[in-house]
Amino acid sequence: MKIISWNVNGLRACVNKGFYEYFTKTNADIFCMQETKLQEGQIQVGIGEDYYQYWNYAEKKGYSGTAVFTKMEPLSVRYGLEEDHEPEGRVITLEFHDFYLVTVYTPNAKRDLSRLDYRLEWEERFRTFLEQLDAQKPVIVCGDMNVAHQEIDLKNAKSNRNNSGFTPEEREKMTRLLSAGFVDTYRHFYPDQTDAYTWWSYMPKVRERNIGWRIDYFLASERLASSLLGAGIDAHVLGSDHCPIVLELGDMR
Repeated sequence: MKIISWNVNGLRACVNKGFYEYFTKTNADIFCMQETKLQEGQIQVGIGEDYYQYWNYAEKKGYSGTAVFTKMEPLSVRYGLEEDHEPEGRVITLEFHDFYLVTVYTPNAKRDLSRLDYRLEWEERFRTFLEQLDAQKPVIVCGDMNVAHQEIDLKNAKSNRNNSGFTPEEREKMTRLLSAGFVDTYRHFYPDQTDAYTWWSYMPKVRERNIGWRIDYFLASERLASSLLGAGIDAHVLGSDHCPIVLELGDMR
């Protein structure tokens, strides 16, 4: 099974920058997106009839939002964390027979860290939510988690210390999540790989020089480790300031 996750940073713009070509070429079983930045009815996605579509729109226009396209019909679908609704459209959970699939767009603490307290409180609720799911069946989590966990996960660690996405508080929340029974699948396969990033600033020459951050993840319940076949970063794919990430799994039973 192949699962892809991509922060498209505005799907309407991304479809004009090669989205369909990539989508068709990869032929994923499940394709997750974050930061779709649209409301219901603003786009007709031409992906054919092979996929079920699930969307979580933000109430604020042109902001946030998540979506999942899946060839397998889920047993149930949930939007948000505690309740089946959330104003920023950040989480979709699909229940399948052998696992849960959660796609997430984690809140950004903002450049001035004005949203850091909210971010940290949200992280606590998100970890609790995942632990509750994991108590029932294994979980796969994917999306833009807006944190570079370790120094290896960004180009300029020293100069970014205490900046949004690399504060000690945000990094500690990721550490606690992994310690709750989850595997960072990319590091599972490539524990020492440097210069592996999923996001680059739009500033001139930044992506060309690979001055990036790895802030998009596939996490999986530890008991799925033996089912992991591969994890990848499609850094060559343009269309967004993020690139797609890929997870391949075998039999999970």
